[in-house]
Amino acid sequence: MPVRTANAEWKGDLKSGKGLINTQTKTLSYVAYDAGSRFESGSTTNPEELIGAAHSACYSMALANSLSKEGFKVNSIRTEDKVHIEKLDTGFTITKIEISTVGDVEGIDSASFKKFAEQTKTGCPVSRALKGPEMILTANLKS
Repeated sequence: MPVRTANAEWKGDLKSGKGLINTQTKTLSYVAYDAGSRFESGSTTNPEELIGAAHSACYSMALANSLSKEGFKVNSIRTEDKVHIEKLDTGFTITKIEISTVGDVEGIDSASFKKFAEQTKTGCPVSRALKGPEMILTANLKS
């Protein structure tokens, strides 16, 4: 399986600094992010928004796949994530992700759809990653 890459560079301190995010596909190419958009409101992106985008995309795909494998015709799955960040004693922490999904699926009842949706909550790859994947760090100081 391929390994996907993204990178970010931050310049300055937290309050007045700015950063840029890039992805391998160039879908995000020098996209700005800053602390104002993260902890207050602003017009640039932020890590929590990107986590919500990644998870909702993965979740929608995984749910559609599960339903299709069982023979249901999936017209669409739309998922929205609300990612909550709070300041705790240990520091800023993502404390909750609210997942809201709506399916346009032929031949399924509400109870069955909810069962598939619940299974997908723990089954999609990004959901599993958010539970804590192994992280391997290489850190070098520029000389």
